[in-house]
Amino acid sequence: MTHIIFYLDFISPYAYLAFEELPKQLMGISHRVEYRPILFGAVLNHHGHMGPAEIPGKREWTYRQVVWQAKQMGVQLDMPLAHPFNPLSLLRLAVACSDDGAPNRYVCETIFRHVWKGGHAADDVNRFAELSAGLAPKRDMQEAEVKNQLKNNTEQAITQGVFGVPTFAVDDKLFWGLDALPMLRQYMDKNPLFDEADWRSVETIKTGITRKP
Repeated sequence: MTHIIFYLDFISPYAYLAFEELPKQLMGISHRVEYRPILFGAVLNHHGHMGPAEIPGKREWTYRQVVWQAKQMGVQLDMPLAHPFNPLSLLRLAVACSDDGAPNRYVCETIFRHVWKGGHAADDVNRFAELSAGLAPKRDMQEAEVKNQLKNNTEQAITQGVFGVPTFAVDDKLFWGLDALPMLRQYMDKNPLFDEADWRSVETIKTGITRKP
């Protein structure tokens, strides 16, 4: 059985679509998915990046693309009232619903759909109270242990080389993005295209020019 770590943040529409699509892509393969919420903003800060929703032009394109992709996939996706938003409470809620910082699929599904269905404010306090009551977390999301587990998830992701969400970690390899799901499937099917030499060959490419910030 192949173990997959799915690094996610509920703020990402691509993570939501990947979450919905993953079971179809992995149909027929023996696998176990471990869902690991991370704070995408902290990952961006670590790498000195801006999120797609923080860049004019790219922001609008991102929203148009995910709405189109959702329709192509047959997945309901409604943009929340405001985006980006602060996902910290949602991430801590997900972690609080677990013992080890890895919530189950039902918890992740419920929170993803809270954000991406209905076109509501994802960070509305009244809606959040209803969401939390329905999930009935095992622990208080304000506990230091819960906060530390989310922090540890994020630091673990950064240590592994994660730079965005969704990212899927399998063996010692990372697959980033919704569009990487077919690539992930081929890797798990033992496609010879993933020969170790080919996989590592890109690491020898020299940097031709470096732009100043």
